Amino acid sequence: MLISDTQKKVLTLLADGEFHSGTALADTLGISRSAVWKQITGLSLLGLQHSAVSGKGYRLNNALDLLEHAKIDAGLNAETRALISLLEIHDQIDSTNSHLVERSQQRAESGTICFAEHQTAGKGRRGRQWVSPFGSNIYLSILWRFEKHGPAAIAGLSLVIGVAVIRTLKQHKIDNIGLKWPNDIISEGKKLGGILIEVSGETEGPCSAVIGLGLNLFLPETTDINQAWTDLSKMNSTDGKERQPLCRNDLAATLLNHLLPVIAEFETVGLKAYLDEWRSYDCLKDKAATLFIARQQFDGIVAGIDNNGQLLIKRPDGTIQAFASGEISFNPSAL
Repeated sequence: MLISDTQKKVLTLLADGEFHSGTALADTLGISRSAVWKQITGLSLLGLQHSAVSGKGYRLNNALDLLEHAKIDAGLNAETRALISLLEIHDQIDSTNSHLVERSQQRAESGTICFAEHQTAGKGRRGRQWVSPFGSNIYLSILWRFEKHGPAAIAGLSLVIGVAVIRTLKQHKIDNIGLKWPNDIISEGKKLGGILIEVSGETEGPCSAVIGLGLNLFLPETTDINQAWTDLSKMNSTDGKERQPLCRNDLAATLLNHLLPVIAEFETVGLKAYLDEWRSYDCLKDKAATLFIARQQFDGIVAGIDNNGQLLIKRPDGTIQAFASGEISFNPSAL
C-alpha cells in the first residue's frame, strides 16, 4: 500500500498526538467524514496505533516527529554537508538499503543518503525482516564508493559504524549502551539497533557499499520481534528520571555528522584507529556465548576481537579461535 497524498495530510494533522474531530479533519482536507474514517482505519497497516472517541475525534496513541529536509540540514556541520551529494526522505519504501543498492547500479554518486518514514520490507542480517512502523524510528542508508583495494579492505567497516552510532547516542546523553559483534547496538542485553552493509564491486578494485542503520526510538509493546529488544523511549536518563523524547530530525543530523566522516576516512585509516574504542563498548567480552556458522556451533567465552575485527572465542579446551563471520547468541540476563 502506497501512502496517498491524503493519508500523508491526515498523518501530518494527527502528528501532534492530540484529538482532532472528524468534522474538522474533513473540512481541512476537503473530503467527507467517511473518507476521513477510511484513511484513519488504514493507519494500522503502517504500524500506527490510534484511538477514536465519540465527541472528541481521532488521535494517534503516540505523537509523530516527521522527518524534514530543512530541520536535518540545520543540524549538519560544514564537513558533513560537503560529503553529501543527495539526501532523500521517503514516506514509504520497500527498504532504504534495497533502494540505494539499485541507485548504486544506476551510478548514483557517493554520499547519497536515504531516510524513510516507513519500510514495507526492511532488511536485517541473514534475510531477516526489520520491523519498521511509520514515523517512529530511524531507517537510514548511505551509499559510499571506495576507490581502492576492493571489498576485503572494508571488512571492518560495520565495527566502525557501530562506534559512530555510540558516539551519536552519547552526544544525546544516552548511556548504558554497547556493541555486540559484529553489528548490533545493545542496551541491557536488548537490541536497540542494527547495521547492515551490502558491498559490491571488483575483488581488488573499486567497490561500493550501502551502509544501513535501523535504530529504535519507539516500538509498540505489541511489536512481534523474535529477540529481546528495546527502544530509546524505554531508556531512562542517567539520573533515573524519564527522558524527554529525542527529536528525530536532530538525531538524524547528529548521526550523519558522526557517520559520514568516519566512512570517508575509513579507506585511509582503516579499523585500527577505532579498535580501542570499539573494545571499550564491547558488551560480550568475558561472557559465555555460542557462535553459529551454518549448522555448526561453537561454545565458549568471548575474548573480544583481534586487530582485524574478527571475533575471538575461548573454547572449553582453552584454545582461542578467531571467526570472521557468524551469528552469536548469548544470555541477555548475564549482561
